[in-house]
Amino acid sequence: MDYDLTEEQLTIRELCRQIAEERIKPVRARYDQTEDFPWEIVEVLAQSDIFGLFIPQDYGGLGGGILEMAIATEELSRVCGGIALAFAATALATFPILLFGSESQKSKYLPDIAAGKRLAAFALTEPEAGSDAGAVKTAAKREGDGYILNGTKQWITNGGEAEIYTVIAVTDKSRGSRGLSAFILEKGTQGFSFGKKENKLGIRGSTTRELSFQDCFIPKENLLGKEGQGFLIAMRTFDQSRPGVAAQAVGIAQGALEEAVAYAQERKQFGKPIASFQGIQFMLADMATQIEAARALTYAVARMIDRGIRRVAKASAMAKLFASDVAMKVTIDAVQILGGYGYMKDYPVEKMMRDAKITQIYEGTNQIQRAIIASNLIKEMAGKR
Repeated sequence: MDYDLTEEQLTIRELCRQIAEERIKPVRARYDQTEDFPWEIVEVLAQSDIFGLFIPQDYGGLGGGILEMAIATEELSRVCGGIALAFAATALATFPILLFGSESQKSKYLPDIAAGKRLAAFALTEPEAGSDAGAVKTAAKREGDGYILNGTKQWITNGGEAEIYTVIAVTDKSRGSRGLSAFILEKGTQGFSFGKKENKLGIRGSTTRELSFQDCFIPKENLLGKEGQGFLIAMRTFDQSRPGVAAQAVGIAQGALEEAVAYAQERKQFGKPIASFQGIQFMLADMATQIEAARALTYAVARMIDRGIRRVAKASAMAKLFASDVAMKVTIDAVQILGGYGYMKDYPVEKMMRDAKITQIYEGTNQIQRAIIASNLIKEMAGKR
């Protein structure tokens, strides 16, 4: 479909597609097997100014928005959803600084992120605080000219590889979710360490680690926004970032569809290509239609955000929910079309199926997305009565 992309956006799409095909595709299976972090691809993305797509020009970026970020994420994910996370997870962690950072914080951190010199990671999830973001126990206690941070974060994408971390912690336990605050923390801070690298089902070309804070001193100038705004910062961040998860899901699904179509044209059964069988044709038609619908919703929500519309929680949740469910269904169908071959690691669709699953889980499970959508829908309808 024609999404009326600008010349700049079309250029971004073609550049990211070229990087994905020429640089990522030859190594994706190796990274899936070894679970090494794809620094060689990070360097290529940095040299191509991809990390600066969504960062304002005043801070060394290209001045694009959520749509540009989504286009890049989709194209990279079409070949490898895991490797694409080096970029996408950095975007997630950068949004709190873009949205709530002071001028000095933006000037200090954004130029290096835009240049790809320093990756970023967002730290909210804990062993007992996943879907229930208000259950965070990591605490930041005011002391002198800053805060002393103690606690643990779990399943942090880019953990250990990133240099810049946006961390949500409790500053006033008595206020519940309104007692959370957000901080910028740098790798190398005394008392800040990393746990083992997680052995995951999918996105194995992306590093996931536990973060540990033991009496880490955070200067007061590293507080994002104001004390007590941590939950708001996290939710506003997810409003901006969930179209990125949706774009990742769309890209994974698109890659699986392309593999399925190519295989169906080549594989012969009963003397003819299986693409000539109506059963296979109907599966491919449904897959393509679902992907296009997910892409249309994702791009529409990205444009809403870029136009400055602030009430996007429902739409953002819809994009993430729908696209990730599509990715899961499409990749499962792709494996089915390839049959026994689809179950083997010699073909990429089994990896795509494994990669797709996480899009239904992180940045809010799809059950949480449905709760967000329903809550906003009910409030909107009640307001119209």
